[in-house]
Amino acid sequence: QVPLVESGGGLVQAGGSLRLSCAASARTFSTYGKAWFRQAPGKEREFVAAIDWTGSSTYYANSVKGRFTISRDNAKNSVFLQMNSLKPEDTAVYYCAAPGVSSVPRDYSYWGQGTQVTVSS
Repeated sequence: QVPLVESGGGLVQAGGSLRLSCAASARTFSTYGKAWFRQAPGKEREFVAAIDWTGSSTYYANSVKGRFTISRDNAKNSVFLQMNSLKPEDTAVYYCAAPGVSSVPRDYSYWGQGTQVTVSS
């Protein structure tokens, strides 16, 4: 069973918004920090945002700070990424990862399958 499942990706024009969701299959994930990463074609996977298990601490890459907001609902075992003022350079496959709040991909044991976000200019 896939532990993390992302949804909400799609095609949007520059300046638009999307909201990504990551649903965890196991209740234990509600006590984990979670993160979003993204990977564009030909580029390395990069950190986007992370949130601790309480939701009280959040972390963002400089490139998305002020435009993206990470949040979570532990009752629904889910984490979200609200993306506003999207730019073509935000185009990538977005992945949910757990556990933790690290900005380093190799620190994570669990990954979702990814959801494609495409921003047209």
